[in-house]
Order: sequence, then structure tokens, then C-alpha cells
Amino acid sequence: MDNIDEFFFSGIDIGSTTAKVVITDKDGRVVFSRYRRHQAETIETVRSIFKEALALLGDVQLDLAVTGSAGMGVAETYGLPFVQEVVASAQFIKKSFPQTRTFIEIGGEDSKIIFFDKQFRPDIRMNGTCAGGTGAFIDQMAVLLNVDVAELNSLAAKSTKIYPIASRCGVFAKTDIQALLSQHVSKEDIAASIFRAVAIQVVTALSRGREIKKKILFAGGPLTFYPGLRRAFVDLLEIKNPDDLIMPDHSELLPAMGAAMVRNGSPCRSTISKLLALAESEPLRMTANANNNLPAMFNSKVEFAGWKKRHEQHRVARIHLSKTKGKDLFLGIDSGSTTTKIVLTDENGTLVDSYYHANNGDPIQAVQVGLAEIKERFSAAGLLPRIVRSAATGYGESLIKAAFGLDDGAVETMAHYRAARHFEPEVSFIIDIGGQDMKAIYIQDHAVAEIQVNEACSSGCGSFIETFARSLGYGVEEFARIACDSKAPFDLGTRCTVFMNSKVKQALREGASVADISAGLAYSVIKNALYKVLKLKNFDVLGNKIVVQGGTFRNQAVLRALEILLNKEVVNPDISELMGAYGAALTALANHRIALAHPAGKHHHQGLSIEQFEKSSSFTKKEIRCQKCENCCSVLQLTFTNGNHFYTGNRCERYFSNSQDKQRQGENLIDAQLKLLFERKTEPEGRPILTYGVPRCLNMYENFPFWCTFLTRCG
Repeated sequence: MDNIDEFFFSGIDIGSTTAKVVITDKDGRVVFSRYRRHQAETIETVRSIFKEALALLGDVQLDLAVTGSAGMGVAETYGLPFVQEVVASAQFIKKSFPQTRTFIEIGGEDSKIIFFDKQFRPDIRMNGTCAGGTGAFIDQMAVLLNVDVAELNSLAAKSTKIYPIASRCGVFAKTDIQALLSQHVSKEDIAASIFRAVAIQVVTALSRGREIKKKILFAGGPLTFYPGLRRAFVDLLEIKNPDDLIMPDHSELLPAMGAAMVRNGSPCRSTISKLLALAESEPLRMTANANNNLPAMFNSKVEFAGWKKRHEQHRVARIHLSKTKGKDLFLGIDSGSTTTKIVLTDENGTLVDSYYHANNGDPIQAVQVGLAEIKERFSAAGLLPRIVRSAATGYGESLIKAAFGLDDGAVETMAHYRAARHFEPEVSFIIDIGGQDMKAIYIQDHAVAEIQVNEACSSGCGSFIETFARSLGYGVEEFARIACDSKAPFDLGTRCTVFMNSKVKQALREGASVADISAGLAYSVIKNALYKVLKLKNFDVLGNKIVVQGGTFRNQAVLRALEILLNKEVVNPDISELMGAYGAALTALANHRIALAHPAGKHHHQGLSIEQFEKSSSFTKKEIRCQKCENCCSVLQLTFTNGNHFYTGNRCERYFSNSQDKQRQGENLIDAQLKLLFERKTEPEGRPILTYGVPRCLNMYENFPFWCTFLTRCG
């Protein structure tokens, strides 16, 4: 095919993660196509694809256009025509599949739905600042399960049950998956649940109540290459007739094929060899732009040393274990989304011992391990701690309080305020940045005036930095340390964790060092907190007595970035990561003093040993089907050896509440009768041959225990 008179049409779709090139003949038949991940090397990837086209087709003439989220910059750099990808897709669908009423496409970092009316007028919906429901989200979940995406799809095909997983945020989903893994849920079920979560996110976030009419056309790499994802959409949208679903050939290339069709303005005609020469002579090589740089963390080592010395002033009072014999001790546990913190204090609020560790999706075991370590340290000193009161706070407050029979539950924000006031009595503002959450507490006249928390996005939390540290081959502590050496932190903005992957790759391509990227991420954390969560325009509302908390502030670069942006000095306690647990221990201490002042009050006891806490945390599981409303929730009841219950899976707490102090209500004797009759094992003991249905009517109610036992024993 070396005939230079041969004329073809080409569409180049450069997305956030992949590059697609299509070449068609004058009749629209695809004669060449490639789909390839570009790893931020967009021009090099497209150049290699056109070299393959040259070898296969010869030096043919092309009429080409560029599309895609990363295509505009390429088009502007090389003077090539650009077509918006939605326009390109709509053009292709209108010509090739005019019967389409809904178009659903999932890309690397974007997803879109286009609704077409009878006149084929489009109503376009695209994802915004969140990458939940995109290919990059699936990639991130595959890494978490330690499988590649192809294997994730194979696992999903073998699933038997779907579990709820947060689809709005990759970081939140990580916690859900870790919890499922700790419950020994199979990877097959988790894989299918991930695909289901993506389908739910795309449909609910983009349709926003509009009816998704048939026929439905699927496109984009994930929907093309992962049948498990397609199956999740088919089930969610209840597509029962196969004719209602359209899967075009080369559906992963659909925008590129649309770009090859669009004819806007003067055509761009060139041979493949000229295109390659253009790319070689004007490579898209950008040097780091000074406009992308932020203020250096420190201008000298002397400044850094002085800054560290100032922050070393804010230390909690400590007492050695050997001096606690006979003392009343108070236990505080902060069960967070990603970490567990435990603190022991004496009657003066002096820190006796502490524990901080990742919970790996199993908060009960994390507390057990922490208590065991503390007990071991006391045993080594020949002591047995006497805990007279205990309190829990944080993400898993109700679970930990029930499991270990703790006395009190402390609202997380109040625990943090109590701890902050211990270091700065006149505190005016508290900011706490944890693994997946962020809290801001405004204090006025020694009372909490306002509380703000992050909602559906975890960009700018601790896991945000941890993810990038590991992706660049660094430990979290080393990654934080080198950030303080950065002289030109790269401005990465405040974006979704998944989107930030592309920004980091771009920064590396522009010559930024790892130190500059680490410092840039530290700035991103603080910018996200100040501008996206708090939406601040005037920093004066924060006052001048600012206390920072949370494990993220163990990263000195994050702490420094906050002071630079606020132009204020802040108080950073040396136990910033333990402040929730410390506040819980202080809550237990305060309640103990109240109980002493009012001896008739509840929960006043003479003290417990750590062994008594440990023994109470074993539990049995029981699945209950709530029939109180149309949701029919599948509720998992955990019953602990201390007699406490904990419920999970319920959408409300009307009937299954985790409040151990809930006032006892009267018994419904009919419900009690039904439980006695029907809450029993119904699975056969052998391999079933027949299925029996027992009607719930007349005397069958009273006789059901007999028939149930008889039939199950028969196998």
C-alpha cells in the first residue's frame, strides 16, 4: 500500500491515561487502529503508533483531527485541528447508530453519559472533580487487591455475592475493601463489588434522576475490555433484552473514530512521514515552568533548625511506668478509619503510655494488639495497670465501646477540643487531618462554635500522601523528610487523588524532583483543607491560637505549608497523632471526677485490668433480616462475651441501635413468638434433592419447628 495517492482519514484521541489512533478509508472502514497507555509520554506514544502505521500502510496521505482530554495541548503545540471528544462521539453515534438513546462511556479519568432525544439533540453529563466511576479507580482497586485488572475481571466472573463499597472515592473504597478482606470475604466477591460500585457511581452521579432509555451504547476502554463491568451495568440498568444494548466494534476507539469523521474548517492533510518529521522537529518537551513553583519550605538549614526548636516546646507531660504503682489510670481509644490510637493517663492527665498503628481493616484486633503491647510493657516493669475509667472515640467508637465494654463514648470533635485545650487553653481554631477525614473546629468563648468536615472526597488527607509516596518508591517518613529540602515545590493544585496521578507524572516529565513533588503534595493537602473544605477567603476568622492535630501533621512539610499559607505560627503538640485518644482519656478522667462527686452516679467502679478488657472482646456473629420496612436490610449482629451487641448493615438505627445506653422499650410479644418459631437453621444437613415450601398459615405456625427439624435432618 505504498501508493501516495491513497487517501485516508485519521482520528487521534489522547486521553488522561491512553492514546488511541484510528485510520479509516473513504468508506469509513477501519484499516489501522491502536490503543495504548501513554504513561504521560503522549507524543512519544503517538509517534510510535504512527511508525507502526507507516510500516503497515506505507506513506499514505491523511486528513486528521485530534480529540481527547490531553489532546488539546498537543493540537495547539503542533497546529493540528482539535475536536471536542463529546462532539466527536456524538458525530459517530449519529451516523453509525442513530437508534441510540443513551451513550455511556468510561475512560481513564473521566466518565460521561449523553442522552439523545428523538431529534438527536444531546444532553451531556460528565464527571467533574471526582474520579470515582472511572478506569483509574478500577486500576487503584486492582493494586489494592494485588492483582492486575485483567485478573480482577476474571475474579469478578466467579463471584456469588455483592458487598457495598464506597464508589465516590478511591481512598474511602480502600477502607471498605480492607474491612471486607479482614472479614475473609473472597477476592471474587470483592472484584464484582468493585465493578458494581463503579456502575452505581456513574449512573447515580451522571443521570441525576433522568431516565436512562434504551437503546444504550457502551464505549471506552473499561467497558470494552472488562466484561465484568459490562455485566454490572446490565444488572443495574435491568437490561433484559440483548437488543437494547449496543457494543460497537472497536468501542474503545469511538471518540477517535468520531474525530476521523468530523470535518470542521479547513482539512489538515499530510503524509505519515511528514507527521513524524513534525513530531521529531518540534517535540513536546517542556521544562519546569517557574509559574508552577510554590515558596520553598525553608530558605536555609538554620531556618529549619530554628523552626524545629520552636515546635519542640509543645510537649505533653509524661510519667514513667515505674511511678504509676497504685495510681488510678484512664484509658482512651481512638478507633480511626485507617489507624488505631490508645492512650493511658494518670489522674493529672499525664501521659503514661500510648500505642499507634494501622488497623488494616480490623479495628477490634488492632485494639487487642495495642492493649497486649501496653500490658507487656507494664509486666516488664513488674506492674499491673489499674484502669478506673475508659472512653472510646473516632470512626469505630460504637464498635470498640461495645466490644471492650468501655464506660464512655466521646464525640470525636469534642475529644479533639478537650485535648487541644490541654495544650492551649485559649485555642481559637483546631484543624485535624487524619487518614481519610478532615475536621475543622471553630472555638468562640471557650465553646465549640462551628464544625466542618470533609464529606465525599478524601483528597488532601493522610492516605493521599501515603499513596504517592509508595507509588514513587518511598516510605512515608522519608518522603516527608525530603520535602523539607525542596527549594521549588511544584504546584499540583487541589485535585482528586486519582486525577493527581496524571499531574504528578506531568511534573516528573517537566523535570521536577521527587522532593519538589513531595513538597507540592504537602501544599495540596493544606490548600484542599483551606479552600475546598473550609472555603476560606479571610484567614483572620481562624484567630491566632491555632492547634493542629492528626497523624498527617507528623509530616513536617504539611505543618510548614500550613504556616506559610496562613502566615501564622501554630501549636503542634508532640502527640498530634494521638490527640483523639488523649481527648478520650481526658473525657474518662472528667467523668470519673463527676462520678466521685456524685457517688450514686453510674459507671463508678474500683478499676479493671487490661486482661479483663481483652477477654470481653471475643464475639459471635449472627445474620438477621430486618423486616421493619421495604429495605429488608441484612443486619449482622455481633454478640460479645460481655453481653453487648453491635449491629452493622442496617440503614437506620430505629430497630437495631448501637447505642448501649438506649432506653429499654416494651417487648412486642408477637415478634418474640415469631423469633422463637422461625429463627432457626433451615439449611439441609445433606445434599438436597427436593425443595419444600412450608406455608405460614393456620397450625403450620405452631408446627414449623417440627417440620423444619424433620426436613433439614432428612437432608
